[in-house]
Amino acid sequence: MVVLPLDSLIKVVQNGKKWSKVGNDGPERQDMLIGQYDGKTDVKGRTAFPKKFRAVLGDKLIITLGYENSLIVVSEKGWKALLEGTEGKPFIQSETRETQRFLLGGASNVELDSKGRFIIPSYLRNFAKIKTDVVFLGLSRYVEIWDRQLWEEYRASLEKNIDRISQRLVEKEKDKE
Repeated sequence: MVVLPLDSLIKVVQNGKKWSKVGNDGPERQDMLIGQYDGKTDVKGRTAFPKKFRAVLGDKLIITLGYENSLIVVSEKGWKALLEGTEGKPFIQSETRETQRFLLGGASNVELDSKGRFIIPSYLRNFAKIKTDVVFLGLSRYVEIWDRQLWEEYRASLEKNIDRISQRLVEKEKDKE
């Protein structure tokens, strides 16, 4: 039996969210996608979606073109996350149309089989340059799929530049104020 301190229990009840487990750092939300998982694709492009991600996103997914040659996976119910940044923007703005074309025009519905597998459509495998080994990244509300080699190259660059990238992000926030 797990016993929560009263203030933590009150927060859980007030928040109304479901919690999957309680660890040393407090409750962990069931709907948060985090972590990195390795996978493989076969000749047809079939791959197994990580079980932890299936538990959050379900069996009906949308997969589409992502940034930096990755693919983005969201639940069928959460597809509006793909429109983030374009919702409410005028359709007459070319940036709005182009982003929607890229994300929605490149999207495909997939359904996981009983073993949690699905086929990545060939046009998406080609875009992401996926060969055999893939990496699944949980990024809060969506999952990215990368070709392993491309991810390792990108991650090495990211690790070298993360301080500068973070500083630019802070500066952008300051400019908004």
